[in-house]
Amino acid sequence: MIKIAKSPVKKKSSRAQSFLFEIAWEVCNQVGGIYTVIRSKVPSVVEKRGNDNYCLIGPYFADQAAASFDEITEDKSLVGKAVKQLRELGIEVHYGKWLISGRPTVVLFNPFSVFNKLDSIRHELNANHGIEAPNEDLANQVIAFGYQVQEFFRVITELDKSKKKMVAHFHEWMAGSAIPEMRRQNHKPKIVFTTHATMLGRYLAMNDEEFYDHLPFYDWGKEAERFNIKGIVQIERAAAHGAHIFSTVSGVTARECEYLVGRIPEAILPNGLNIQRFEALHEVQTLHQKYKTKIHDFVMGHFFQSYSFDLDNTVYLFTAGRYEYHNKGYNVTLEALARLNHKMQEANIDKTVVAFFITRQPFYSFNPEVLRSKAEIDEIRKICDEIKEKVSEKLYLEITSNNGKYEFPDLSGLVEDYFKLKLRRNVQSWKSDHLPPVVTHNMQDDANDDILSFIRKANLVNNRHDKVKVVYHPDFVAASNPLFKMDYSQFVRGCHLGVFPSYYEPWGYTPLECLASGIPSITSDLSGFGDYIVNNFKKRDMGVAINQRNQKSFDESAEDLANQLFNFMKLNRRERIELRNNCESASVHFDWHNLIKHYEKAYREVVKL
Repeated sequence: MIKIAKSPVKKKSSRAQSFLFEIAWEVCNQVGGIYTVIRSKVPSVVEKRGNDNYCLIGPYFADQAAASFDEITEDKSLVGKAVKQLRELGIEVHYGKWLISGRPTVVLFNPFSVFNKLDSIRHELNANHGIEAPNEDLANQVIAFGYQVQEFFRVITELDKSKKKMVAHFHEWMAGSAIPEMRRQNHKPKIVFTTHATMLGRYLAMNDEEFYDHLPFYDWGKEAERFNIKGIVQIERAAAHGAHIFSTVSGVTARECEYLVGRIPEAILPNGLNIQRFEALHEVQTLHQKYKTKIHDFVMGHFFQSYSFDLDNTVYLFTAGRYEYHNKGYNVTLEALARLNHKMQEANIDKTVVAFFITRQPFYSFNPEVLRSKAEIDEIRKICDEIKEKVSEKLYLEITSNNGKYEFPDLSGLVEDYFKLKLRRNVQSWKSDHLPPVVTHNMQDDANDDILSFIRKANLVNNRHDKVKVVYHPDFVAASNPLFKMDYSQFVRGCHLGVFPSYYEPWGYTPLECLASGIPSITSDLSGFGDYIVNNFKKRDMGVAINQRNQKSFDESAEDLANQLFNFMKLNRRERIELRNNCESASVHFDWHNLIKHYEKAYREVVKL
């Protein structure tokens, strides 16, 4: 019997069939948190779609592009043809590869190249869409970029005669100014617009301690005028209402959008990380120990000139982010630390807490006394190392050449008087009767800084008897920093706990970065990340604690945080190690390989519209 061979069944390609354009002000332009979102997501998008189905669009700034962008000559692809045609129209456009993992294709527009058209662009926005774009530097760049982007999609629409579906995903108002005109001219791509945080919401939250209670009752127009951001808010609202699908990053921000933007988001697109960049396999504990030792070096130089404490019983806490005293929860953190100081003294807990505030505020320079102390303790270490080498050699010769007798020599006799005197002089020069400074820099407005004002009122000024010490570092940590000599990610790994009880935080990357680094953290139920944890994870032993801020008074939230910190202080070393291991295990849930599904679902839905 003859068997008839069956024709092989063609498998559907795993590549997405639609072409995705992703537009953001932060493409090849490191500004803030959205840069992390875009850059970390790229490898997963490229893996899912391939470079042939994906292109990013952003502004061209030469200083930023120089280090991260590799220009290529035009090719015969649709994007390449569009770039060529735009150049012929006099628009400065750069086409190439973003030098990050995945090497995605990017198109960058120089907004300044069409500044001669600003009056016309501003007039069209007002006449066609009722947008009163402000005549300010950033706003001018934004609307010029928006004009270039919509011209790009106009050319793409004219050139593309295929039936291939297209999606244009815009991030934030700075990219979204192109959307209203794209819809008016009916350009081909279906549009997804994501607001990561509403402009009006950020302003209101900073100025209203009952922001969430008042949310349903704000008049967006009056409030936008009050803060002088009406034109920006109009762009944001037009982008949100012009998109085929409107999205945001968390349930917390979705409620904000409902009232301040006037449209309920159809999709929630949570932010993730490329966990591979943080993954340390089984080295979490080793790396923690390595970078904790570097923090020890700073702490010894900073504090031990005045008094010392047991570093083996010292816990390092930190909070970090943009300087928004109320929104980032710095006020609650400080109040909780003051209460923790009292609780630890009353309970006679034999531990010391050093709490670092890492943020950016205007300053003149490093505090010379802080730099001097660090330099002098480094010199003391060098002298000790020299003595160690000299004594080691002399001790070896003394013992081995003692005619068979063994007598342990007097070590002090092996140290030359020169080194004894040098060490004594350096130690005496380093020692101080003053309290260790709270702030590491000379601030431009020391008297009106909210963090320093609280510290002074609460007398949390690094007294010898304080269980909680504070170091306020008004600049971000970098490897070039002479105090820490490591980058931010290394500093995070060296700490024991991150503290981020935000009042207004649409997502919140800092606790997620802690989780990926194997470091436990505290976030709030008003942050997007905290809200996601509360609604998607029943088990709470993953290393992320939730500070109760929703429907709670300031006093209740501060007491809740103080108790959470106090309970952490009672953990022994083995329990802290277990918590760090839990963090590393849980971080995989927030890898883009898992969270990209929410984005792909939105893209599948939008092409059906």
